[in-house]
Amino acid sequence: MDILRFSDLCARGQARGRRVFIRADLNVPLDGARITEDTRIRASLPCIRMALDAGAAVMVTSHLGRPTEGVLRPEDSLAPVAARLAELLGREVPLVADWLGGVSVAPGEVVLLENCRVNKGEKRNDPELARQMARLCDIYVNDAFGTAHRAEGTTYGIAEYASVACAGPLLAAEIDALTQALAHPRRPLVAIVAGSKVSTKLTILKSLAGKVDRLIVGGGIANTFMLAAGLPIGKSLAEPALVEEAKAVMAAMAARGAEVPIPTDVVVASEFSAQAPATLKAASAVTAQDMILDIGPETAALLAAQLKSAGTIVWNGPVGVFEFDAFAHGTETIARAIAASPAFSIAGGGDTLAAIARFGIEKDVSYISTGGGAFLEVLEGKTLPAFEILQRRAQLRP
Repeated sequence: MDILRFSDLCARGQARGRRVFIRADLNVPLDGARITEDTRIRASLPCIRMALDAGAAVMVTSHLGRPTEGVLRPEDSLAPVAARLAELLGREVPLVADWLGGVSVAPGEVVLLENCRVNKGEKRNDPELARQMARLCDIYVNDAFGTAHRAEGTTYGIAEYASVACAGPLLAAEIDALTQALAHPRRPLVAIVAGSKVSTKLTILKSLAGKVDRLIVGGGIANTFMLAAGLPIGKSLAEPALVEEAKAVMAAMAARGAEVPIPTDVVVASEFSAQAPATLKAASAVTAQDMILDIGPETAALLAAQLKSAGTIVWNGPVGVFEFDAFAHGTETIARAIAASPAFSIAGGGDTLAAIARFGIEKDVSYISTGGGAFLEVLEGKTLPAFEILQRRAQLRP
């Protein structure tokens, strides 16, 4: 993907003395004014440090929560984020409210601009707002993959009007990883798509059916595919109305000589509960009272072998209810197989990241995506608005 990279501008000295506007993703979870998890803040540090080291006057903004445009409530303020940024950077990070009229910041300094979604017109990408923000800077940097699927004022509009628009290191790394995994994959390419419903990921399944060599399905999605394969699923979560769609995906894969592996054994319970006794059964032996909550060890071992021989792995979703210890074996086996595989692996989605953290394989996954909805839209085959505008602006290189 042909984009202008902020790192290249810095290396050429083109950021020195310039006013740099960074759109970061600092939308962290809060308990009152206390940040409960700061991964997104830490992920944004390399771009901010890069700009400071390059001698730029640095402005950073982000959304936080779901504020009402035009109204800044205390709970929508980036004040806790500014305090945490100051701790991590070891320097003062002033928080600037009402910043559209102008920002005072000197080269070598950084300020945090208050919640950008409070600005009227941000979400609908109002052109006048975009122009107003573009006038604040010499260089616009998008470093927020988590919002790359949204065409908003700070993710798209400002990039249209800023003198220079480029990708920060975090966004550039996402683009590189996704390109390696989907545009130029080392074969075999194996995708794991799991979740509660086929309907929420049907477009992804159809898109991947034309690209991957194996499509591993899990959770409620797998149950629907089991129905499509003529297997009983008892009272398990599934979408019978989408059985024909599942059959079409399997047929599309088979026509290419690829496959959707169907579980041969499963772990069931009589109810959805961490305390429910777990019972191992052949997939063909599931009764009307059974609820499938995990794949069985035979299926897990087969899938693990396929993952260990893969060239590229794309992982979105755990294959069982891994939050319950009795039903975590399948997801753990998959996770450890990915960790042990020589394949290039990319993982994304909240539940996937939780599974990676639980089984401690963070260092063994080639790339962990920071975006949920954006990651899914890339898997669907969509061109993200942030990617599109940066590619277009790259044709006007400084």
